[in-house]
Amino acid sequence: MLIGVPKEIKIHEYRVGLTPASVRELIHHGHAVIIEKNAGEAIGLHNSDYENAGAQIVPEAEEIFSSAEMIVKVKEPQKSEVARLSENQILFTYLHLAADLPQAEQLCRSGCTAIAYETVTDKAGHLPLLAPMSEVAGRMAIQAGAHCLEMEQGGRGMLLGGVPGVGAARVVILGGGVVGTNAARMAMGLEAHVTVLDRNLARLQELDMQFGPMLNTIYSTVDAVETLIAEADLVIGAVLVPGAATPKLITENMVRQMRRGTVLVDVAIDQGGSAETSRPTSHADPTYREHDVVHYCVTNMPGAVARTSTFALNNATLPFVLALADKGWRQAMTDDPHLRAGLNIHDGRITHDAVAQALGLGLTAPETLLR
Repeated sequence: MLIGVPKEIKIHEYRVGLTPASVRELIHHGHAVIIEKNAGEAIGLHNSDYENAGAQIVPEAEEIFSSAEMIVKVKEPQKSEVARLSENQILFTYLHLAADLPQAEQLCRSGCTAIAYETVTDKAGHLPLLAPMSEVAGRMAIQAGAHCLEMEQGGRGMLLGGVPGVGAARVVILGGGVVGTNAARMAMGLEAHVTVLDRNLARLQELDMQFGPMLNTIYSTVDAVETLIAEADLVIGAVLVPGAATPKLITENMVRQMRRGTVLVDVAIDQGGSAETSRPTSHADPTYREHDVVHYCVTNMPGAVARTSTFALNNATLPFVLALADKGWRQAMTDDPHLRAGLNIHDGRITHDAVAQALGLGLTAPETLLR
């Protein structure tokens, strides 16, 4: 199979779909790889590194979109990229379609087979291709939140851990999954006062056993969310419903009740966001203030630490890229129901239940396509 990797064009996105080591593995399996010139240059992955691994460097993305059988990316395709996709072409990347009807409609019109990293599952029901970026985003959320709490950023002027004789900042994390757990770990490491809310009692018990009395765990209700975020200095939106739009746990009225300079880092923004006041931002202009609350809603947070993120992501995606290339998408998905869960669009049809429900579109079960 001919596999293509274009340079990411989303603003301030420096990750790359394949590392030289991943390319070498694909070449070893008998496949061919073409990489757009300087696709990984910003993070120290040079054209010569890819050539030494066996890839061919091409000067423009056009050649990749016109000839590759499978395109491996990181972020959702931008409008100009979707326009270049064609039938019988596989797109393997993050899509986050539940909050992006225009992209879903464009992908349907292209006729391509779109497979989303974020809905591929594993035997335990987890999301192995989302997990590494969730780990990064969770840890970054605390770094970003701590910075935004500074006066110059519009924050309350709080140091997360306080100092002797001065209380630590209160951090409230909505969601105890991968993002929430990593955010809690970082916040506790900085000696903040940390509370995690979740509706899964078993998960709250796991977090309690993992972190002990350093972490406060609260069952999530409307009342609990409203009460705790009104007293918080930093709120992290870390809720995920696989493939679906994020529920709006924080209403605009709740935001009005938060104190001036409180910071909301909405990691769930790529699935629509946890707050009614959240709207997507970029690394070029990451924050805005709504009702005197600082909102940090960058849709590609891990892109800020692109080298770490690229290697972490490739560790997870490479086995699936190999399966798709070795077997073709139909056979690979027939053999592996967890990879099949990643199929979001094929031949103009939505093939993932949560995506179809979120967008209000009809569903075609992937099993019917495979038959």
